[in-house]
Amino acid sequence: MQELSTQLQELSDKGFIRPSSSPWGALILFVKKKDGSFRMCIDNRELKKLTVKNRYPLSRIKDLFNQLQGSRVYSKIDLGLVCKPYLGKFVIIFIDDILIYSKNKKEHERHLKLIFRLLKKEELFAKFSKCEFWLSKVHFLDHMIDSKGIYVDPDKIESVKD
Repeated sequence: MQELSTQLQELSDKGFIRPSSSPWGALILFVKKKDGSFRMCIDNRELKKLTVKNRYPLSRIKDLFNQLQGSRVYSKIDLGLVCKPYLGKFVIIFIDDILIYSKNKKEHERHLKLIFRLLKKEELFAKFSKCEFWLSKVHFLDHMIDSKGIYVDPDKIESVKD
């Protein structure tokens, strides 16, 4: 209960939340992070059953991952939805994370050049410290991806076990 009080007070102090007398509520649980602190998680499943569905929903992760079959080289770029001409061909975008995937290094170089040209044309900039290039194994959307398949991130499994 102390952790809950502390985190709620911090969120209130920052102006992220405020007291409410709403008849709606949700369950809260805490997940231990790598550094030993706790992340507050809210279970909104019941509330979501009552909300109006979005006309433009996010892509389902499973559908995105189906595109990766046969890929061996990956790069991640952190920004926004600008690569529409290449979606489903060699690019996956989820919110502001771009995953470029290719069958080999030569193809990957061509894919990267196309994406970089498009970003430059649209005057969009990536946060370089969060980008990763020429990977044989990539962490994307809480999964590990390599040429052999897609796996749930082992760290996520451990946090649920704990």
